[in-house]
Amino acid sequence: MPTRSGVDVAADPVRPTPDGFAADVRYFLTQQPRQLPSRYLYDDLGSALFEAITLLPWYGLSRAELRLLRAHARTIFDALGRAHVTLIELGPGNGTKLAAFLAARDPAGPDVSIHLVDVSTHALTRAAQTVQQARSTDVRTHAATYEDGLVELAPEIDESGGVLVLFLGSNIGNFDPPGCRAFLRTVRAALRPGDALLLGADLVKPARRLLLAYDDPPGVTAAFNRNLLVRLNRELGADIDPRAFDHRAVWNADDSRVEMHLVSTGQYRIVIPRADVDIVLAAGETIWTESSYKYEPHTLDRLLREAGFEPARMWIDEADRFALALASVR
Repeated sequence: MPTRSGVDVAADPVRPTPDGFAADVRYFLTQQPRQLPSRYLYDDLGSALFEAITLLPWYGLSRAELRLLRAHARTIFDALGRAHVTLIELGPGNGTKLAAFLAARDPAGPDVSIHLVDVSTHALTRAAQTVQQARSTDVRTHAATYEDGLVELAPEIDESGGVLVLFLGSNIGNFDPPGCRAFLRTVRAALRPGDALLLGADLVKPARRLLLAYDDPPGVTAAFNRNLLVRLNRELGADIDPRAFDHRAVWNADDSRVEMHLVSTGQYRIVIPRADVDIVLAAGETIWTESSYKYEPHTLDRLLREAGFEPARMWIDEADRFALALASVR
């Protein structure tokens, strides 16, 4: 599922500026194929629906990652070899993963400082509370893009200690290949020799399993996708009937990604006054709302090396085909 990005509260994808939201909708809906940015799936209702998706039996990604974090926390901290470690999680979600990771480490292990980076202040507050309740640990939050957050943090890091950046939840899968490479290079540039990146990534698996995770039988993901239309109605003055659109998940094997689309069930006119949009969709025409890239272990290894990291360990949950990769800075 998608990650969040932006600069500050004004650019928060949960509560974007009306002008910014309108401009994005106008631009992307007039592209071919028609699109809407996945970050706008995450208003308050969308975020709640996504959390429900992670609990479904067909969406094993979150549970697999938690298993790996708990099983290998001590090994990961030992590999850092520092008395003090600064943990920086980019896009911490609700904080559950980091709390589990901290709870599983050796109590006699290194001291930690914790920093959470996300554009959404609401998400940061919730994640910080979860981590503090689990470990009674001071947590600092930074409402910023991932890139800006890393720059902002640089002067605050204890140079005698190490840094571990966590980018979990297969959020890396929301970048297209050029964006993925650029992002990993940006993270690498913010780190020093001896620092490390802990990356969670969903792996390629049989198409039927992938599609069930993005088109579940109860229809929770379909509701999550259609909620974007509800948001257009509420915030931009549209009058779209969500029932006029089917939810479709597609496995694009050539590009190794699951795509989510909204499919017009008939010819349908979309008028969005505040975005200056007036378009007609043909029956069967789609609006592309999300891509989630899946990886092979060797692909992850290559991407990390190309970005200047030295892959150290990779753990794979075979039950749900999910990888946790630890890579150090050369």
